[in-house]
Amino acid sequence: MAGNTFGQLFKITTFGESHGAMIGVIIDGCPSGLKIDEKFIQSELNRRKPGQSKITTQRKEDDVFEIVSGVFENKTTGAPLTIIIRNTDQKPQDYKHLADVFRPSHADFTYQEKYGNRDHRGGGRSSARETAARVAAGAIAKLLLKKQGIEFNAWVSQVGTVKMKDSEKVFSKKGIESTIVRCPEKSTAEKMIKLIEKTRKEGDTLGGVITAVITNCPVGLGEPVFDKLHADLGKAMLSINAVKGFEYGSGFEGTEMKGSEHNDAFTSKAKTVSNHSGGIQGGISNGMEIRFNVAFKPVATIMQAQQSIDKKGNKVIVEGKGRHDPCVVPRAVPIVEAMAALVIADHFLRNKIYK
Repeated sequence: MAGNTFGQLFKITTFGESHGAMIGVIIDGCPSGLKIDEKFIQSELNRRKPGQSKITTQRKEDDVFEIVSGVFENKTTGAPLTIIIRNTDQKPQDYKHLADVFRPSHADFTYQEKYGNRDHRGGGRSSARETAARVAAGAIAKLLLKKQGIEFNAWVSQVGTVKMKDSEKVFSKKGIESTIVRCPEKSTAEKMIKLIEKTRKEGDTLGGVITAVITNCPVGLGEPVFDKLHADLGKAMLSINAVKGFEYGSGFEGTEMKGSEHNDAFTSKAKTVSNHSGGIQGGISNGMEIRFNVAFKPVATIMQAQQSIDKKGNKVIVEGKGRHDPCVVPRAVPIVEAMAALVIADHFLRNKIYK
């Protein structure tokens, strides 16, 4: 199975399955001498872990990480840095009924057809459990970029049809983390939580949107022609489970504007009146905040009967069992931040060749 590696200079390879012994990540290209803040790494994993609130899956994984290579005396050595997270609350029996059937809108059918076999225990490699490894790697990238003053903040701006009134600000981590749905707008957060609880009782699921902002990003990150910064951010976000769309700056709304409305007039170096460009021009960061939205589909596992087929093509009825998120976006916030940090870290190191 190819496609498990992301990045060029700051490169990660993730491994492991949802109900296997562990998941993990190898980070290659992390500069030596970086001080490791284990409390910070764990806090990032805690933001993503299951069972953290009443609106998430009740699978209990503490997601305690272990660094098994690449660090000596609490600093990176420059060698490959390996982090593992052991799985402790596997319940593969919840998936026995899926051994020979294909769940609607999952990777069951495509994995079976492509590889000739699949791990039906929670989807194996296709499970969103893999993203814990990304968050661990993203925490390392954040530590590297923190030294440069670069910060990442993402929040839930929409759940189903419930949208924030004002998502144009840059919100603090404290405000984002003040609600279990990770929406900093309290009145809207309450509506989101009620909608998620109602939908869960109906045995159904919801999608949503995460808005992310990267601040203090220097001018010059991004490589024409195929490695434009927004292109790599788009690939990073679209590689996350359940993501259906990515837009930066004005996004699709920009199609309704005239050029005279859309152009960002300069007031000084690295400063424009508006930011329809989303902090990126010509595929290169321009010094303004980088802003983008990530759209997530409703979770595919629902607690309702659905028509499907088995391996032989026979029609069957499938119904979800076990522990699943009714809406993935609250737990996906740190994943979006992590993938953004990995992209920026990679381009930050690549940009050094021009200095």
